[in-house]
Amino acid sequence: LQHYFIQSNLSMASTVDDRITSRLPPKDQTLQEAYDLPANFLEIDVCSPETHGVANKRYTDYEVRLKTNLPIFRVQECSVRRRYSDFEWLRGELEKESKIIVPTLPGKALKRLLPFRGDDGIFEEEFIEERRQAIEGFINKIAGHPLAQNEKCLHMFLTEPVIDKNYTPGKVRSH
Repeated sequence: LQHYFIQSNLSMASTVDDRITSRLPPKDQTLQEAYDLPANFLEIDVCSPETHGVANKRYTDYEVRLKTNLPIFRVQECSVRRRYSDFEWLRGELEKESKIIVPTLPGKALKRLLPFRGDDGIFEEEFIEERRQAIEGFINKIAGHPLAQNEKCLHMFLTEPVIDKNYTPGKVRSH
């Protein structure tokens, strides 16, 4: 009798487990649904580096392109140009104002700034491309964070042609 009781409890447990772990039947999907944009998306590309100026007044900036359908952003597509120092500014603002752990930026490349180099230093194409990839990874990590998406400084960085560094920090609301 004891053996039967254990056996029947085991068989009941396995039917309960099977119901809990069984897969849902797959939902039929139209071709349109399969190839449509995802429900929520956020794409940020850092591209088209351009070097400006001469001698010690030279700098490189990058095009930062935003495409999204997230309601927190007031525009779905835009493009701005940003220098490395603008990325540093954004990182500093997020460290001061937000509750997130902000990823690091690629280093300042101080060795490349030394005089009497045999190359173009920070204006070498290879260096510019490495930096472009690193800052693209940086901005995508930040913008993908739900708490960072509420920060005014991120919205200004991604959408405003000129960053107002005297802005009042705060949160944005969904539009």
